[in-house]
Amino acid sequence: MRGCTCHFVVKRLYARPSLALIIYNERRHVNKSGFVCHGPLDRDAIGPGAKKIPYICNEIQQQTMSMIYLGIPEENVLEKHIEGIQRYCGSNAKVDSLASQYVHKLGMIIKRSTHELDLDDQASIRMWVERNKKSIFFYQDSSESDAFILGIQTEWQLQQMIRFGHRSLIAADSTFGIKRLKYPLCTLLVFDSRQHALPVAWIITRSSAKPDVAKWMKALLGRASSVEPGWKISGFLIDDAAAEIDPIRDIFGCPVLFSLWRVRRSWLRNIVKRCGNIEVQREIFKRLGEIVYSIWGGVNTLSALEELTHDFVDQIAFIHYFKASWVPKIEMWLSTMRALPLASQEASGAIEAYHVKLKAKLFDDSHLGALQRVDWLVHKLTTELHSSYWLDRYADESDSFQNVKEEYIASTSWHRALQIPNSSVTVDDKDHLFAKVSSQKDSNVTRIVWNPGSEFAFCDCAWSLQGNLCKHVIKVNMICENREGYQPSMSFQAFKELLTILWKKPMDDSVGLDLSTAWAHQMLDQIKQLVELDSSKNIGTVVNNMPLKWVSKKGRTSIGIPSSILALPSSCKSGSNNAVARKKSQKRKRMSRLR
Repeated sequence: MRGCTCHFVVKRLYARPSLALIIYNERRHVNKSGFVCHGPLDRDAIGPGAKKIPYICNEIQQQTMSMIYLGIPEENVLEKHIEGIQRYCGSNAKVDSLASQYVHKLGMIIKRSTHELDLDDQASIRMWVERNKKSIFFYQDSSESDAFILGIQTEWQLQQMIRFGHRSLIAADSTFGIKRLKYPLCTLLVFDSRQHALPVAWIITRSSAKPDVAKWMKALLGRASSVEPGWKISGFLIDDAAAEIDPIRDIFGCPVLFSLWRVRRSWLRNIVKRCGNIEVQREIFKRLGEIVYSIWGGVNTLSALEELTHDFVDQIAFIHYFKASWVPKIEMWLSTMRALPLASQEASGAIEAYHVKLKAKLFDDSHLGALQRVDWLVHKLTTELHSSYWLDRYADESDSFQNVKEEYIASTSWHRALQIPNSSVTVDDKDHLFAKVSSQKDSNVTRIVWNPGSEFAFCDCAWSLQGNLCKHVIKVNMICENREGYQPSMSFQAFKELLTILWKKPMDDSVGLDLSTAWAHQMLDQIKQLVELDSSKNIGTVVNNMPLKWVSKKGRTSIGIPSSILALPSSCKSGSNNAVARKKSQKRKRMSRLR
Protein backbone atom coordinates (compact mmCIF):
# COMPACT_ATOMS: atom_id res chain seq x y z
CA MET A 1 0.00 0.00 0.00
CA ARG A 2 2.98 2.31 0.47
CA GLY A 3 4.60 1.24 -2.79
CA CYS A 4 7.38 -0.78 -1.16
CA THR A 5 9.61 -2.46 -3.75
CA CYS A 6 11.25 -4.94 -1.31
CA HIS A 7 10.70 -8.45 -2.65
CA PHE A 8 12.50 -11.74 -3.04
CA VAL A 9 12.16 -15.17 -4.59
CA VAL A 10 12.22 -18.41 -2.57
CA LYS A 11 13.46 -21.61 -4.21
CA ARG A 12 13.05 -24.93 -2.39
CA LEU A 13 15.90 -27.42 -2.77
CA TYR A 14 14.27 -30.78 -3.37
CA ALA A 15 17.49 -32.63 -2.47
CA ARG A 16 17.56 -30.86 0.92
CA PRO A 17 13.96 -30.04 1.94
CA SER A 18 15.10 -28.13 5.01
CA LEU A 19 17.05 -25.61 2.90
CA ALA A 20 15.69 -22.75 0.84
CA LEU A 21 17.49 -20.39 -1.51
CA ILE A 22 16.34 -16.78 -1.01
CA ILE A 23 17.17 -14.37 -3.85
CA TYR A 24 16.49 -10.71 -3.08
CA ASN A 25 15.59 -8.44 -5.95
CA GLU A 26 15.41 -5.46 -3.57
CA ARG A 27 16.41 -5.62 0.09
CA ARG A 28 15.49 -2.06 1.14
CA HIS A 29 11.97 -1.01 2.11
CA VAL A 30 11.87 1.87 -0.38
CA ASN A 31 9.51 3.01 -3.13
CA LYS A 32 10.38 3.57 -6.80
CA SER A 33 11.77 7.00 -5.96
CA GLY A 34 14.15 5.53 -3.40
CA PHE A 35 12.42 6.92 -0.30
CA VAL A 36 11.81 4.77 2.81
CA CYS A 37 8.21 3.51 2.86
CA HIS A 38 7.68 2.01 6.30
CA GLY A 39 9.41 0.57 9.32
CA PRO A 40 11.51 2.20 12.04
CA LEU A 41 13.58 4.13 9.47
CA ASP A 42 10.50 5.91 8.12
CA ARG A 43 10.26 8.94 10.42
CA ASP A 44 7.01 10.14 8.81
CA ALA A 45 5.19 6.81 9.14
CA ILE A 46 5.53 6.42 12.90
CA GLY A 47 3.75 8.35 15.61
CA PRO A 48 5.26 11.17 17.68
CA GLY A 49 5.70 8.89 20.68
CA ALA A 50 7.65 6.34 18.70
CA LYS A 51 10.16 8.98 17.63
CA LYS A 52 11.17 9.49 21.27
CA ILE A 53 11.53 5.82 22.22
CA PRO A 54 14.46 3.85 20.76
CA TYR A 55 13.54 0.77 18.76
CA ILE A 56 14.73 -2.38 20.58
CA CYS A 57 14.37 -5.62 18.62
CA ASN A 58 14.61 -9.10 20.17
CA GLU A 59 18.21 -9.46 19.03
CA ILE A 60 19.35 -6.28 20.83
CA GLN A 61 17.38 -7.19 23.94
CA GLN A 62 18.85 -10.72 24.06
CA GLN A 63 22.34 -9.33 23.47
CA THR A 64 21.99 -6.85 26.34
CA MET A 65 20.56 -9.47 28.70
CA SER A 66 23.31 -11.96 27.83
CA MET A 67 26.06 -9.45 28.53
CA ILE A 68 24.50 -8.52 31.90
CA TYR A 69 24.07 -12.18 32.90
CA LEU A 70 27.73 -12.85 32.06
CA GLY A 71 28.88 -10.04 34.36
CA ILE A 72 30.19 -7.65 31.69
CA PRO A 73 30.58 -4.07 33.08
CA GLU A 74 27.56 -1.82 32.56
CA GLU A 75 29.47 0.80 30.53
CA ASN A 76 30.50 -1.88 27.99
CA VAL A 77 26.93 -3.22 27.87
CA LEU A 78 25.59 0.30 27.27
CA GLU A 79 28.11 0.92 24.48
CA LYS A 80 27.05 -2.21 22.58
CA HIS A 81 23.37 -1.49 23.28
CA ILE A 82 23.60 2.00 21.79
CA GLU A 83 25.47 0.66 18.74
CA GLY A 84 22.60 -1.73 18.10
CA ILE A 85 19.93 0.94 18.52
CA GLN A 86 21.70 3.39 16.21
CA ARG A 87 21.27 0.92 13.37
CA TYR A 88 17.57 1.81 13.48
CA CYS A 89 17.24 5.41 14.65
CA GLY A 90 20.65 7.03 14.23
CA SER A 91 22.67 9.01 16.76
CA ASN A 92 20.63 11.10 19.14
CA ALA A 93 21.33 12.48 22.62
CA LYS A 94 17.77 11.73 23.76
CA VAL A 95 17.99 8.17 22.46
CA ASP A 96 21.32 7.64 24.24
CA SER A 97 19.82 8.86 27.51
CA LEU A 98 16.81 6.55 27.22
CA ALA A 99 19.11 3.66 26.31
CA SER A 100 21.20 4.31 29.41
CA GLN A 101 18.07 4.22 31.58
CA TYR A 102 16.93 0.99 29.90
CA VAL A 103 20.25 -0.80 30.44
CA HIS A 104 20.45 0.37 34.08
CA LYS A 105 16.88 -0.74 34.86
CA LEU A 106 17.36 -4.08 33.11
CA GLY A 107 20.58 -4.66 35.05
CA MET A 108 18.84 -3.92 38.35
CA ILE A 109 15.98 -6.28 37.50
CA ILE A 110 18.40 -9.10 36.63
CA LYS A 111 20.56 -8.54 39.73
CA ARG A 112 17.53 -8.52 42.03
CA SER A 113 15.94 -11.57 40.43
CA THR A 114 16.12 -14.77 42.46
CA HIS A 115 15.64 -18.43 41.72
CA GLU A 116 13.59 -18.95 44.87
CA LEU A 117 10.02 -18.18 43.86
CA ASP A 118 8.91 -20.12 46.94
CA LEU A 119 10.70 -21.52 49.98
CA ASP A 120 9.54 -24.99 48.95
CA ASP A 121 11.60 -26.14 45.96
CA GLN A 122 8.78 -28.16 44.41
CA ALA A 123 6.32 -25.27 44.65
CA SER A 124 8.95 -22.92 43.24
CA ILE A 125 9.42 -25.15 40.19
CA ARG A 126 5.65 -25.29 39.61
CA MET A 127 5.51 -21.49 39.61
CA TRP A 128 8.47 -21.26 37.22
CA VAL A 129 6.86 -23.75 34.82
CA GLU A 130 3.62 -21.77 34.89
CA ARG A 131 5.45 -18.54 34.03
CA ASN A 132 7.71 -20.01 31.31
CA LYS A 133 5.48 -22.32 29.30
CA LYS A 134 7.18 -21.37 26.03
CA SER A 135 10.49 -22.74 27.35
CA ILE A 136 9.03 -26.10 28.47
CA PHE A 137 8.62 -29.02 26.09
CA PHE A 138 7.74 -31.60 28.76
CA TYR A 139 6.83 -31.46 32.45
CA GLN A 140 5.77 -34.25 34.80
CA ASP A 141 5.50 -33.55 38.50
CA SER A 142 6.63 -36.19 40.94
CA SER A 143 4.04 -38.47 42.53
CA GLU A 144 3.80 -41.98 43.93
CA SER A 145 3.56 -43.47 40.43
CA ASP A 146 5.42 -40.88 38.27
CA ALA A 147 8.97 -39.61 38.42
CA PHE A 148 9.86 -35.92 38.23
CA ILE A 149 10.77 -34.90 34.65
CA LEU A 150 11.40 -31.35 33.46
CA GLY A 151 12.34 -30.76 29.81
CA ILE A 152 13.61 -27.23 29.08
CA GLN A 153 14.09 -25.78 25.60
CA THR A 154 13.95 -22.07 24.80
CA GLU A 155 12.74 -20.81 21.43
CA TRP A 156 16.32 -20.03 20.41
CA GLN A 157 17.43 -23.56 21.33
CA LEU A 158 14.57 -24.97 19.25
CA GLN A 159 15.74 -22.94 16.26
CA GLN A 160 19.31 -24.20 16.68
CA MET A 161 18.15 -27.82 17.03
CA ILE A 162 16.13 -27.59 13.82
CA ARG A 163 18.96 -25.80 12.01
CA PHE A 164 21.95 -27.91 13.06
CA GLY A 165 20.22 -31.17 13.99
CA HIS A 166 18.42 -31.87 10.71
CA ARG A 167 20.18 -34.65 8.77
CA SER A 168 22.97 -34.40 11.33
CA LEU A 169 23.86 -35.70 14.80
CA ILE A 170 22.48 -35.16 18.29
CA ALA A 171 24.63 -36.06 21.28
CA ALA A 172 23.75 -36.57 24.94
CA ASP A 173 25.83 -35.49 27.92
CA SER A 174 23.93 -37.68 30.35
CA THR A 175 23.90 -38.12 34.14
CA PHE A 176 25.66 -34.83 34.94
CA GLY A 177 25.80 -34.14 38.68
CA ILE A 178 24.45 -37.54 39.63
CA LYS A 179 26.21 -37.32 43.03
CA ARG A 180 25.94 -33.61 43.80
CA LEU A 181 22.64 -32.37 42.33
CA LYS A 182 19.15 -33.19 43.59
CA TYR A 183 18.23 -34.53 40.13
CA PRO A 184 20.81 -35.47 37.46
CA LEU A 185 20.96 -33.30 34.35
CA CYS A 186 20.95 -34.64 30.79
CA THR A 187 21.88 -32.23 27.99
CA LEU A 188 21.10 -32.77 24.32
CA LEU A 189 23.72 -31.23 22.03
CA VAL A 190 23.99 -30.46 18.33
CA PHE A 191 27.17 -29.68 16.44
CA ASP A 192 27.10 -26.15 15.00
CA SER A 193 28.85 -24.75 11.92
CA ARG A 194 32.24 -25.08 13.63
CA GLN A 195 31.41 -28.56 15.01
CA HIS A 196 31.21 -27.20 18.55
CA ALA A 197 28.69 -28.80 20.90
CA LEU A 198 25.68 -26.51 21.36
CA PRO A 199 23.06 -27.29 24.08
CA VAL A 200 19.56 -27.42 22.58
CA ALA A 201 17.62 -29.07 25.42
CA TRP A 202 18.00 -29.85 29.12
CA ILE A 203 16.23 -32.74 30.83
CA ILE A 204 16.21 -32.81 34.63
CA THR A 205 15.16 -36.19 36.01
CA ARG A 206 16.38 -39.14 38.02
CA SER A 207 14.44 -41.68 35.97
CA SER A 208 16.14 -43.54 33.13
CA ALA A 209 13.28 -46.01 32.68
CA LYS A 210 12.26 -46.70 29.11
CA PRO A 211 8.67 -45.33 29.42
CA ASP A 212 9.87 -42.05 30.96
CA VAL A 213 12.63 -41.59 28.37
CA ALA A 214 10.12 -42.25 25.59
CA LYS A 215 7.77 -39.58 26.99
CA TRP A 216 10.14 -36.64 26.77
CA MET A 217 11.73 -37.84 23.52
CA LYS A 218 8.31 -37.97 21.83
CA ALA A 219 7.50 -34.49 23.15
CA LEU A 220 10.82 -33.11 21.86
CA LEU A 221 10.42 -34.65 18.41
CA GLY A 222 6.81 -33.45 18.24
CA ARG A 223 7.88 -29.89 19.01
CA ALA A 224 10.52 -29.90 16.28
CA SER A 225 8.16 -31.52 13.76
CA SER A 226 5.47 -28.90 14.44
CA VAL A 227 7.91 -26.23 13.24
CA GLU A 228 9.68 -28.23 10.50
CA PRO A 229 7.53 -31.23 9.41
CA GLY A 230 10.38 -32.99 7.60
CA TRP A 231 12.88 -32.62 10.44
CA LYS A 232 14.94 -35.78 11.04
CA ILE A 233 18.30 -36.60 12.59
CA SER A 234 20.90 -38.95 11.10
CA GLY A 235 22.41 -40.27 14.33
CA PHE A 236 22.26 -40.10 18.13
CA LEU A 237 25.43 -40.18 20.27
CA ILE A 238 25.27 -41.63 23.78
CA ASP A 239 27.99 -41.69 26.43
CA ASP A 240 26.45 -44.09 28.95
CA ALA A 241 26.39 -47.84 28.40
CA ALA A 242 23.32 -48.13 30.65
CA ALA A 243 21.29 -45.68 28.53
CA GLU A 244 18.06 -46.93 26.95
CA ILE A 245 18.63 -47.35 23.19
CA ASP A 246 15.22 -48.65 22.10
CA PRO A 247 13.36 -45.31 22.57
CA ILE A 248 16.00 -43.56 20.45
CA ARG A 249 15.64 -46.03 17.61
CA ASP A 250 11.84 -46.20 17.83
CA ILE A 251 11.18 -42.45 18.10
CA PHE A 252 13.99 -40.83 16.13
CA GLY A 253 14.44 -43.76 13.72
CA CYS A 254 18.21 -43.32 13.45
CA PRO A 255 21.43 -45.21 14.27
CA VAL A 256 22.93 -44.94 17.76
CA LEU A 257 26.64 -44.20 18.24
CA PHE A 258 28.76 -44.46 21.37
CA SER A 259 31.27 -41.87 22.58
CA LEU A 260 34.29 -42.91 24.66
CA TRP A 261 34.89 -39.51 26.25
CA ARG A 262 33.26 -40.31 29.63
CA VAL A 263 35.16 -43.60 30.08
CA ARG A 264 38.47 -42.03 29.07
CA ARG A 265 37.98 -39.00 31.32
CA SER A 266 36.96 -41.04 34.36
CA TRP A 267 39.88 -43.45 34.07
CA LEU A 268 42.52 -40.76 33.46
CA ARG A 269 41.31 -38.51 36.30
CA ASN A 270 41.38 -41.34 38.83
CA ILE A 271 44.73 -42.67 37.64
CA VAL A 272 46.33 -39.24 38.10
CA LYS A 273 44.54 -38.74 41.42
CA ARG A 274 45.39 -42.13 42.96
CA CYS A 275 48.81 -42.93 41.46
CA GLY A 276 51.73 -40.66 42.32
CA ASN A 277 54.32 -41.86 39.79
CA ILE A 278 53.82 -40.46 36.27
CA GLU A 279 55.45 -43.53 34.69
CA VAL A 280 52.94 -45.78 36.46
CA GLN A 281 50.12 -43.44 35.41
CA ARG A 282 50.88 -43.66 31.70
CA GLU A 283 51.47 -47.44 31.84
CA ILE A 284 48.13 -48.16 33.57
CA PHE A 285 46.32 -45.87 31.12
CA LYS A 286 47.99 -47.64 28.21
CA ARG A 287 47.01 -51.08 29.52
CA LEU A 288 43.38 -50.01 29.99
CA GLY A 289 43.40 -48.69 26.41
CA GLU A 290 44.70 -52.05 25.16
CA ILE A 291 41.77 -53.79 26.91
CA VAL A 292 39.33 -51.48 25.14
CA TYR A 293 41.07 -51.90 21.77
CA SER A 294 40.86 -55.69 22.15
CA ILE A 295 37.04 -55.76 21.87
CA TRP A 296 37.39 -56.91 18.24
CA GLY A 297 40.28 -59.31 18.90
CA GLY A 298 38.49 -61.91 20.99
CA VAL A 299 40.68 -61.31 24.07
CA ASN A 300 39.34 -62.58 27.40
CA THR A 301 38.48 -59.45 29.36
CA LEU A 302 38.55 -61.07 32.78
CA SER A 303 42.02 -62.51 32.20
CA ALA A 304 43.29 -59.12 31.02
CA LEU A 305 41.85 -57.42 34.12
CA GLU A 306 43.38 -60.04 36.44
CA GLU A 307 46.75 -59.49 34.78
CA LEU A 308 46.37 -55.70 35.19
CA THR A 309 45.54 -55.93 38.90
CA HIS A 310 48.40 -58.39 39.45
CA ASP A 311 51.00 -56.21 37.71
CA PHE A 312 49.96 -53.07 39.63
CA VAL A 313 49.08 -54.64 42.94
CA ASP A 314 51.17 -52.00 44.74
CA GLN A 315 48.83 -49.21 43.50
CA ILE A 316 46.33 -49.97 46.24
CA ALA A 317 44.22 -46.81 45.97
CA PHE A 318 43.57 -47.11 42.23
CA ILE A 319 43.08 -50.90 42.20
CA HIS A 320 40.55 -50.62 45.04
CA TYR A 321 38.67 -47.88 43.13
CA PHE A 322 38.75 -49.80 39.85
CA LYS A 323 37.51 -53.05 41.39
CA ALA A 324 34.67 -51.29 43.20
CA SER A 325 33.55 -48.93 40.42
CA TRP A 326 34.40 -50.59 37.09
CA VAL A 327 35.03 -54.32 37.30
CA PRO A 328 31.36 -55.20 38.01
CA LYS A 329 30.13 -53.26 34.95
CA ILE A 330 33.09 -53.19 32.55
CA GLU A 331 31.71 -56.07 30.50
CA MET A 332 28.55 -54.05 29.88
CA TRP A 333 30.59 -51.06 28.70
CA LEU A 334 32.82 -53.16 26.43
CA SER A 335 29.87 -55.00 24.91
CA THR A 336 28.22 -51.62 24.15
CA MET A 337 31.42 -50.43 22.46
CA ARG A 338 31.50 -53.64 20.46
CA ALA A 339 27.84 -53.46 19.43
CA LEU A 340 27.58 -49.76 18.49
CA PRO A 341 29.58 -47.58 16.08
CA LEU A 342 32.07 -45.38 17.94
CA ALA A 343 32.16 -41.59 17.70
CA SER A 344 35.23 -39.68 16.56
CA GLN A 345 37.70 -37.76 18.71
CA GLU A 346 36.38 -34.46 17.33
CA ALA A 347 32.85 -35.24 18.55
CA SER A 348 34.13 -36.55 21.89
CA GLY A 349 36.26 -33.45 22.38
CA ALA A 350 33.31 -31.15 21.62
CA ILE A 351 31.06 -32.96 24.15
CA GLU A 352 33.82 -32.86 26.75
CA ALA A 353 34.32 -29.11 26.18
CA TYR A 354 30.63 -28.51 26.93
CA HIS A 355 30.85 -30.73 30.02
CA VAL A 356 33.83 -28.77 31.35
CA LYS A 357 32.08 -25.43 30.76
CA LEU A 358 28.89 -26.67 32.41
CA LYS A 359 30.85 -27.89 35.41
CA ALA A 360 32.63 -24.53 35.78
CA LYS A 361 29.31 -22.65 35.64
CA LEU A 362 27.39 -24.83 38.09
CA PHE A 363 29.95 -26.02 40.61
CA ASP A 364 31.17 -22.60 41.63
CA ASP A 365 32.07 -22.34 45.33
CA SER A 366 29.49 -19.59 45.87
CA HIS A 367 26.63 -21.91 44.87
CA LEU A 368 27.44 -25.05 46.83
CA GLY A 369 24.56 -24.47 49.24
CA ALA A 370 21.99 -24.38 46.40
CA LEU A 371 22.94 -27.61 44.60
CA GLN A 372 20.00 -29.49 46.10
CA ARG A 373 17.42 -27.05 44.71
CA VAL A 374 16.00 -27.63 41.23
CA ASP A 375 14.89 -24.01 40.83
CA TRP A 376 18.50 -22.85 41.25
CA LEU A 377 19.65 -25.30 38.57
CA VAL A 378 16.92 -24.14 36.16
CA HIS A 379 17.83 -20.50 36.83
CA LYS A 380 21.54 -21.07 36.11
CA LEU A 381 20.82 -22.98 32.90
CA THR A 382 18.33 -20.52 31.43
CA THR A 383 20.26 -17.37 32.36
CA GLU A 384 24.06 -17.65 32.54
CA LEU A 385 24.66 -20.79 30.47
CA HIS A 386 22.04 -19.96 27.82
CA SER A 387 23.36 -16.38 27.53
CA SER A 388 26.92 -17.61 27.18
CA TYR A 389 26.13 -19.86 24.21
CA TRP A 390 23.80 -17.28 22.63
CA LEU A 391 26.55 -14.66 22.74
CA ASP A 392 29.11 -17.14 21.36
CA ARG A 393 26.93 -17.88 18.32
CA TYR A 394 26.00 -14.22 17.83
CA ALA A 395 29.65 -13.12 17.98
CA ASP A 396 30.66 -15.76 15.44
CA GLU A 397 27.86 -15.10 12.94
CA SER A 398 27.84 -11.30 13.18
CA ASP A 399 31.66 -11.01 13.40
CA SER A 400 31.37 -8.84 16.52
CA PHE A 401 32.76 -9.20 20.06
CA GLN A 402 36.10 -10.36 18.69
CA ASN A 403 37.43 -11.54 22.06
CA VAL A 404 34.27 -13.63 22.62
CA LYS A 405 34.53 -15.04 19.10
CA GLU A 406 38.19 -16.01 19.51
CA GLU A 407 37.50 -17.76 22.82
CA TYR A 408 34.53 -19.55 21.28
CA ILE A 409 36.53 -20.82 18.30
CA ALA A 410 39.35 -22.06 20.54
CA SER A 411 37.00 -23.66 23.09
CA THR A 412 37.58 -27.24 21.87
CA SER A 413 40.83 -29.19 21.88
CA TRP A 414 40.24 -30.18 18.26
CA HIS A 415 40.37 -26.57 17.03
CA ARG A 416 43.35 -25.81 19.25
CA ALA A 417 45.13 -28.83 17.76
CA LEU A 418 44.56 -27.51 14.24
CA GLN A 419 46.63 -24.44 15.14
CA ILE A 420 49.72 -26.57 15.86
CA PRO A 421 51.90 -26.88 12.72
CA ASN A 422 53.06 -30.33 11.69
CA SER A 423 56.68 -29.18 12.02
CA SER A 424 56.19 -28.84 15.80
CA VAL A 425 55.51 -32.57 16.17
CA THR A 426 58.33 -35.13 16.36
CA VAL A 427 57.33 -38.80 16.28
CA ASP A 428 59.38 -41.81 17.37
CA ASP A 429 58.98 -43.89 14.21
CA LYS A 430 61.31 -46.63 15.44
CA ASP A 431 59.59 -47.93 18.58
CA HIS A 432 56.36 -45.87 18.43
CA LEU A 433 56.61 -45.19 22.16
CA PHE A 434 56.19 -41.42 22.32
CA ALA A 435 55.93 -38.17 20.38
CA LYS A 436 57.09 -34.64 21.22
CA VAL A 437 55.10 -31.44 20.62
CA SER A 438 56.91 -28.09 20.82
CA SER A 439 55.04 -25.18 22.40
CA GLN A 440 54.08 -22.27 20.14
CA LYS A 441 54.33 -19.70 22.95
CA ASP A 442 57.60 -20.87 24.52
CA SER A 443 60.12 -22.70 22.35
CA ASN A 444 61.82 -24.09 25.47
CA VAL A 445 58.69 -26.04 26.48
CA THR A 446 58.06 -29.47 24.95
CA ARG A 447 55.17 -31.80 25.73
CA ILE A 448 55.61 -35.57 25.55
CA VAL A 449 52.71 -37.76 24.39
CA TRP A 450 53.07 -41.46 25.28
CA ASN A 451 51.27 -44.25 23.42
CA PRO A 452 50.79 -42.08 20.30
CA GLY A 453 48.06 -42.93 17.79
CA SER A 454 45.66 -44.17 20.46
CA GLU A 455 42.61 -42.57 22.06
CA PHE A 456 44.29 -43.56 25.33
CA ALA A 457 47.47 -41.58 24.67
CA PHE A 458 48.93 -39.89 27.76
CA CYS A 459 50.24 -36.32 27.74
CA ASP A 460 52.16 -34.58 30.52
CA CYS A 461 50.47 -31.17 30.07
CA ALA A 462 48.33 -29.71 32.89
CA TRP A 463 45.08 -29.89 30.86
CA SER A 464 45.56 -33.60 30.18
CA LEU A 465 46.46 -34.37 33.80
CA GLN A 466 43.01 -33.02 34.77
CA GLY A 467 41.49 -35.86 32.75
CA ASN A 468 40.77 -33.87 29.58
CA LEU A 469 41.46 -34.71 25.95
CA CYS A 470 44.21 -32.20 25.18
CA LYS A 471 45.29 -30.62 21.90
CA HIS A 472 48.68 -32.37 21.95
CA VAL A 473 47.10 -35.86 21.95
CA ILE A 474 44.74 -34.92 19.12
CA LYS A 475 47.51 -33.37 17.02
CA VAL A 476 49.81 -36.38 17.48
CA ASN A 477 46.97 -38.75 16.52
CA MET A 478 46.35 -36.65 13.39
CA ILE A 479 49.99 -37.10 12.41
CA CYS A 480 50.00 -40.83 13.19
CA GLU A 481 46.96 -41.50 10.99
CA ASN A 482 49.10 -41.02 7.88
CA ARG A 483 52.09 -43.08 9.08
CA GLU A 484 52.70 -46.79 8.95
CA GLY A 485 52.98 -48.87 12.10
CA TYR A 486 50.22 -47.07 14.03
CA GLN A 487 46.81 -48.55 14.66
CA PRO A 488 43.80 -46.65 13.26
CA SER A 489 41.40 -44.82 15.53
CA MET A 490 38.67 -46.77 17.30
CA SER A 491 35.95 -44.95 15.36
CA PHE A 492 37.55 -46.03 12.08
CA GLN A 493 37.97 -49.61 13.32
CA ALA A 494 34.29 -49.68 14.30
CA PHE A 495 33.37 -48.35 10.84
CA LYS A 496 35.58 -50.95 9.19
CA GLU A 497 34.02 -53.72 11.27
CA LEU A 498 30.55 -52.57 10.24
CA LEU A 499 31.48 -52.61 6.56
CA THR A 500 32.97 -56.09 6.95
CA ILE A 501 29.72 -57.37 8.45
CA LEU A 502 27.73 -55.82 5.61
CA TRP A 503 30.08 -57.40 3.06
CA LYS A 504 29.73 -60.88 4.58
CA LYS A 505 25.98 -60.85 5.02
CA PRO A 506 24.44 -61.39 1.53
CA MET A 507 24.84 -64.70 -0.28
CA ASP A 508 26.30 -64.54 -3.78
CA ASP A 509 23.73 -64.15 -6.60
CA SER A 510 20.91 -63.74 -4.07
CA VAL A 511 18.13 -61.19 -3.66
CA GLY A 512 19.83 -60.09 -0.44
CA LEU A 513 22.89 -59.12 -2.47
CA ASP A 514 20.71 -57.08 -4.84
CA LEU A 515 19.08 -55.29 -1.92
CA SER A 516 22.46 -54.55 -0.31
CA THR A 517 23.74 -53.19 -3.63
CA ALA A 518 20.70 -50.92 -3.96
CA TRP A 519 21.19 -49.60 -0.42
CA ALA A 520 24.89 -49.02 -1.04
CA HIS A 521 24.18 -47.00 -4.21
CA GLN A 522 21.50 -45.00 -2.42
CA MET A 523 23.91 -44.13 0.40
CA LEU A 524 26.60 -43.25 -2.14
CA ASP A 525 24.29 -40.79 -3.93
CA GLN A 526 23.31 -39.15 -0.64
CA ILE A 527 26.96 -38.86 0.44
CA LYS A 528 27.87 -37.25 -2.92
CA GLN A 529 25.07 -34.69 -2.55
CA LEU A 530 26.10 -33.86 1.02
CA VAL A 531 29.77 -33.49 0.09
CA GLU A 532 28.91 -31.24 -2.86
CA LEU A 533 26.59 -29.09 -0.74
CA ASP A 534 29.00 -28.77 2.20
CA SER A 535 32.10 -28.09 0.08
CA SER A 536 30.46 -25.58 -2.26
CA LYS A 537 31.01 -21.90 -1.50
CA ASN A 538 28.16 -20.80 -3.76
CA ILE A 539 24.77 -22.45 -3.25
CA GLY A 540 23.64 -21.16 -6.63
CA THR A 541 26.03 -23.46 -8.50
CA VAL A 542 24.63 -26.47 -6.64
CA VAL A 543 21.09 -25.45 -7.58
CA ASN A 544 22.01 -24.94 -11.24
CA ASN A 545 23.58 -28.39 -11.43
CA MET A 546 20.49 -30.13 -10.08
CA PRO A 547 18.39 -32.01 -12.65
CA LEU A 548 15.13 -30.35 -13.63
CA LYS A 549 11.79 -32.08 -13.06
CA TRP A 550 9.50 -31.05 -15.92
CA VAL A 551 5.73 -31.24 -15.63
CA SER A 552 3.38 -31.25 -18.65
CA LYS A 553 1.81 -27.91 -19.45
CA LYS A 554 -1.72 -29.31 -19.27
CA GLY A 555 -1.07 -30.75 -15.81
CA ARG A 556 0.28 -27.40 -14.58
CA THR A 557 -2.63 -25.27 -15.82
CA SER A 558 -5.60 -27.55 -15.14
CA ILE A 559 -5.73 -27.23 -11.34
CA GLY A 560 -9.00 -28.52 -9.92
CA ILE A 561 -9.87 -30.78 -12.89
CA PRO A 562 -9.95 -34.47 -11.93
CA SER A 563 -7.04 -36.49 -13.30
CA SER A 564 -9.37 -39.13 -14.70
CA ILE A 565 -10.92 -36.59 -17.04
CA LEU A 566 -7.51 -35.27 -18.08
CA ALA A 567 -6.40 -38.77 -18.98
CA LEU A 568 -9.25 -39.43 -21.43
CA PRO A 569 -8.24 -39.37 -25.10
CA SER A 570 -10.04 -37.11 -27.56
CA SER A 571 -12.06 -39.99 -29.09
CA CYS A 572 -13.40 -40.95 -25.66
CA LYS A 573 -14.34 -37.35 -24.96
CA SER A 574 -16.27 -37.02 -28.25
CA GLY A 575 -18.02 -40.36 -27.62
CA SER A 576 -19.13 -39.30 -24.17
CA ASN A 577 -20.42 -35.97 -25.53
CA ASN A 578 -22.53 -37.84 -28.18
CA ALA A 579 -24.02 -40.09 -25.49
CA VAL A 580 -25.04 -37.08 -23.42
CA ALA A 581 -26.65 -35.47 -26.48
CA ARG A 582 -28.68 -38.66 -27.27
CA LYS A 583 -30.00 -38.80 -23.66
CA LYS A 584 -31.12 -35.18 -23.85
CA SER A 585 -32.98 -35.76 -27.19
CA GLN A 586 -34.73 -38.87 -25.78
CA LYS A 587 -35.87 -36.87 -22.76
CA ARG A 588 -37.37 -34.16 -25.02
CA LYS A 589 -39.33 -36.82 -27.00
CA ARG A 590 -40.83 -38.25 -23.79
CA MET A 591 -41.84 -34.80 -22.63
CA SER A 592 -43.50 -34.00 -25.98
CA ARG A 593 -45.57 -37.25 -25.82
CA LEU A 594 -46.84 -36.34 -22.32
CA ARG A 595 -48.06 -33.02 -23.60
